[in-house]
Amino acid sequence: MLKMTKQNNKLTDQKYQDKGKSSLIHGGIVVLLIAISPFLFYLYESFPDTQIWETSIFTIETSYDSMYAFAWYLSSKSIPLLLLLIWFFTCKHWWHWIILVPISMYAFQLWGIINESNSMDEVEIYYVIPLMMILIPSVYVIRAKLFDKVRGNDLKAFEEELGQNRSLWQQIKDLFK
Repeated sequence: MLKMTKQNNKLTDQKYQDKGKSSLIHGGIVVLLIAISPFLFYLYESFPDTQIWETSIFTIETSYDSMYAFAWYLSSKSIPLLLLLIWFFTCKHWWHWIILVPISMYAFQLWGIINESNSMDEVEIYYVIPLMMILIPSVYVIRAKLFDKVRGNDLKAFEEELGQNRSLWQQIKDLFK
């Protein structure tokens, strides 16, 4: 029989207190980032409306109409990407992997802006489609396995149901059972 002493109890309490403090710090950082995201988005308004931005420290030139436009494009892609990444890393639901689809879309668009590509928001879908072809069926299989455990069905019945010929309307209705 295990006997708990006061000393062991103090060590356990200290471990949970340390874990709680770090959790509060991480949660505070996440809350702060979400709270200041509108301010981060509107930072583009502080950029000059010229193609060349000269200061005593640096000089930046862009192929966009102005640094203001470049900063607007940059913030309109990076802030949603930041919020989606926070959502992905803090979500505890089984379906959180599907959030990678919009994350990859914004990441490719941001990459196009940074490279100052003229075909912005046009070809990213061709890079996202292969990812979608892997993620969407994978998430659906995870969903099927989870519902299999919850409902108690076996996979053979699931495979038989997939093999049945059904109309498009019946298939849509089956998705929302």
